[in-house]
Amino acid sequence: MQESRKREIRIKADSFRENCKIGRYGIIDLFKDCTRCGYKLLRYPLGESTDLGFSLLKDQDVIIFTNSSSRLSREIFTLAHEIGHIILHINANKSFIDDHITLSGKNTDEKEQEANYFAANLLMPDDEIGKFLDLEIENSNQNKLSATDIAKIMSEFNVSFDMALNRLENLGKINASEKLQLDNERNEKRVGNLLRSISGNSRLNIASEEIDIPYEYIDYVIYNYNHRAIPAETLERALAYCHLSREDISDRLVDSCDEENDADLDDMIGGLPD
Repeated sequence: MQESRKREIRIKADSFRENCKIGRYGIIDLFKDCTRCGYKLLRYPLGESTDLGFSLLKDQDVIIFTNSSSRLSREIFTLAHEIGHIILHINANKSFIDDHITLSGKNTDEKEQEANYFAANLLMPDDEIGKFLDLEIENSNQNKLSATDIAKIMSEFNVSFDMALNRLENLGKINASEKLQLDNERNEKRVGNLLRSISGNSRLNIASEEIDIPYEYIDYVIYNYNHRAIPAETLERALAYCHLSREDISDRLVDSCDEENDADLDDMIGGLPD
């Protein structure tokens, strides 16, 4: 990636970050910020072995999905990655579906690399990392960082242990040998124990299994029900997630629907980008 392009991405990531609520250093809740910026965010647990997220334009709406079966820190990075696609790449004829490969940095596709670079700069800006190391980690310029220090970075910036290591290496804060040593220390002590030892955000290391469906998504559910694409059971499940019942939307339902189709909400969500 050319330096001029990197600079452009850093500027755009910084601009989006200005719309986010920041703690001392890191973004407090990127999910809320995403919704506040007008994006239609859908969170749903599809299982660990499937796609992690997608982004697309649909009828002028920006739609982002994140799989809440992945660890919360991974889901946050997925969201940051999808926001990167929206800001850098999205158009009316394009959607992006991301899995473990595209988000790991192993994918050589230029757009995927750019979205990862955007996410890294959004979640862990160079200047904020430098300030954190200077003010929060004693003698960070003289002593090597410990796995406990990395856990502190995780908890402040709401990122995974791996992302913290990768970002620190890319910024020249640690070298390859130090990264390997920290990774080994992490494996010995376990991330959950490290976070608990500093009273950090232990939720980062587990899946939230969150179900968050925008109210506008109910229009999509009702449309599919009225066109016999889903059964009444799926309709009722979707309504329940938004604290609604069939009675609440009875004037919008077609009574003669065929309820034999056994399509599930998981299938609907999985097929939305098509």
